[in-house]
This record gives sequence, C-alpha cells and structure tokens, in this order.
Amino acid sequence: MAVSLLSFAQAIKDSTQFSKRHLLIGNGFSIALRPDIFHYGSLFSRADFSGHPNLPKVFAALGTQDFEMAIRNLEAGATLAPIYAGALPGAVKAMLDDAEALKNILVETIAGNHPDFPGSVPDPKFWACRTFLRYFLGDGNDGQVFTLNYDLLLYWALMHDDSPFTIAPSPIATNDGFGNDEDEPDADYVVWQGETAAHSAKVHFLHGALHLFDAGNELQKYTWVRTNARLVDQARSAIGANKFPLFVSEGTSTQKKAKIRHNAYLYQGFKQFTANALQTKVCFFIHGHSLAENDEHILRRLGAGRFPKLYVSLFGDPDDAGNRIIIGRAQALARGRKPSNPLALAFYDAASAKIWG
Repeated sequence: MAVSLLSFAQAIKDSTQFSKRHLLIGNGFSIALRPDIFHYGSLFSRADFSGHPNLPKVFAALGTQDFEMAIRNLEAGATLAPIYAGALPGAVKAMLDDAEALKNILVETIAGNHPDFPGSVPDPKFWACRTFLRYFLGDGNDGQVFTLNYDLLLYWALMHDDSPFTIAPSPIATNDGFGNDEDEPDADYVVWQGETAAHSAKVHFLHGALHLFDAGNELQKYTWVRTNARLVDQARSAIGANKFPLFVSEGTSTQKKAKIRHNAYLYQGFKQFTANALQTKVCFFIHGHSLAENDEHILRRLGAGRFPKLYVSLFGDPDDAGNRIIIGRAQALARGRKPSNPLALAFYDAASAKIWG
C-alpha cells in the first residue's frame, strides 16, 4: 500500500498539536554524515581476527559477540586453568595473549570506523545537526532524545558551539545524567549520577556509547573538553585499565535486552523511554532506523504505549523493498495498540531533514 510522504518541515508543523516531541535515532543519523564508515553492522562483524584463529571459537563457545565478556572469560580461565591437572602446557599464556590481542582488536575496530575527534567533522555540519536537534531539545519543546547508536556524533553535536552567524540561537538541553565525581571533581571524566538524577536527563544512549566506560564501581563518561584525546588513545588508555566501553552491539533483541537489564544506566534509559511512550499528549519521531527485529525490545515499547502519533523517516523511494518493510513494521506496531489508545502513523522524507546540512 502506497503511503503519503511528508517533508520533515511538514511533519514538524503537524506535530505542533502535541505537547512534546521525542526522538529515537537509528544508524541512519550517522550514515547521513559518513556512509563510508558508519554503514555497518556490529563491531564483531568488522573485527579482524585473522591473526588469532582461536578468538572466533571463544565467542562461539560463549554464545556471544560481546568483547568484554570474551576478554573477562579468557582472563578468568587463565587464572583458573593451573588449578586443574589437565591444563595443557602453554594454555595459560595463550589465553592471556589472546585476551590482550582482543583488547587491541577492539580498540582498532572502534577507531577504524569512527572519526578521531570532533575537528574531523566540519563546523557547518554540526551547526546543521544542532538545528535539527532543537526541534526536540530546544526551548518550547522539552522533549527527550533516545539513540540506539554507540558512536559519538550525537554527543559531539550537543557539545559543539553554535554558529557565530546565528543571532541568539535558542539553547539545547544537554543533560545526560552525568556530573562531576564528588571525590575527584577535576578528573578527566564525569560519572553517572544514578537513578534519581537520571529523571531530569534529556539525552539517553539506550545501547551505551563509545565514550562511556564501565569502571566497575561507577560508570564514567570521558569528555573531549577535559581530555582533548583522540578516540583511539582514549579507548586504549581506558581498556588498558580494565575499563570497557559500555555498548550493546551483540545479536538478537533478547540478548540486547538481557544486557540492558543487567546494567543500571542502560535500564534507567529503557525505563525513561517506556515512561514517555505511555504519555498521552506527546508524539515520537523515529529517524534513521529500519525498525529491525533485533531492536524489538525497544520498538515494542512504542507499540504498547499510549502516545497518539508516530512519525517515521524513510530514505529514498517509499515503494522500494526496504521502505516497504519499514512501513509494514510501523503498521504492525499500530495494529498492536488497544482500541482505547490508537496510534496514528505519518512518514517523512529523511533527506529533507538535512541533519548534516
């Protein structure tokens, strides 16, 4: 069934009937800037294991594509192996060597598919992105932005200065629930302030991000302003200190949901998303997401919500095969609604949003 395609401006105008706009971002947000490096699947699928043939077997044995889990299991196995008489000579060293190699592969895979620092992106592109974000985080809307991406583009755009050629630009809400470490206020990082402070957060990385590192006793956010460190150097330093980037990249919706439920920051973002979907006077925009089944744990919250209208971006011809799938999945979300809370759908041209100018 053919659908009527709005421009982004028309979708925004139509959405003024609601009290707030919320935004869910998918990988298309990043692809629009750099399709050469952001058109990817998981980090696992891009990692080069050719020099370490046992590593794919480790992931397979553990039933995961989670780098941190594989590294921690290799290190734990090396610690325990000498206890058991059957341990082969050299096995402990091989496991530790592979654990160290996997840390380097993780760093190289992250850095090889991401700009090194904000200066890699021209200022006008950030200014255009901030214009787009104002429709959701600017004065007069008080919405929230939820991203499924773990790259740094959204974070960099939020931290970027406004164009000096714009007269009195409206501010953008940037609260993401992180603040100074009370014990180390001058540290190179800030820390997640916990569930209470998270209620006032406006930006949520639902699947984590490459600047968020699990330090065991706290979640740290490394900031460009405080470190001026390239992404590769930041990641190598943190991983070397056994702080792993917090992101959910592995496999199925069920696997992703399991990791979310076992991490306080991720689960709080998930709960915030769910709570907003249950509001009756707001609307949601989905930009740059295929509504794929591996994110069903998130999309299901929209189908079970109470908000009355969903605006979904489509890139290119609405009648091509990929867009027909997106349209069908959006319609399935709407069909799943209770009659007392129907969900209206609108589709808009992703390119017309001109996120990066």
